[in-house]
Amino acid sequence: MNISIITIGKLKEKYLKQGISEYLKRLSTYAKVEVIELSDEKAPENLSEAEMEQVKQKEGERILAKISDDTHVIALAIEGKLKSSEELAKDLDQLATYGKSKVAFIIGGSLGLSDQVMKRSNAALSFSRMTFPHQLMRLILLEQVYRAFRINRGEPYHK
Repeated sequence: MNISIITIGKLKEKYLKQGISEYLKRLSTYAKVEVIELSDEKAPENLSEAEMEQVKQKEGERILAKISDDTHVIALAIEGKLKSSEELAKDLDQLATYGKSKVAFIIGGSLGLSDQVMKRSNAALSFSRMTFPHQLMRLILLEQVYRAFRINRGEPYHK
């Protein structure tokens, strides 16, 4: 399975980089995983609704340019479906079983994802109704993908 994590914004915090590096290393025995960092749109703090949409649209265009037609896209969105680790594991297992070898998880910028990205997505996944920094979300997502592979292989870890 080829998994892409397409994300807006550069990662700066050393502790997050270390955690992400660790999970990428662990995942390398299960799948080819790449993190694609795209630049965020520079914008002032106080944006109008129209300006926010414009920022999301520009970031969305960069995201969509990285997705091939045969990729199964899962958008991380607060309004997405809440799942357990076991349910995510089952979803990934079914994608592999039915020949969907390319999966992309999308993490938007601080304003969220554009309507175009949401329309292109095959599913929307929420990790919580709480808001998390998108940099931290990368680490949480990688840990859950790793956990899913361990669950699917019947390996100890997910308790």
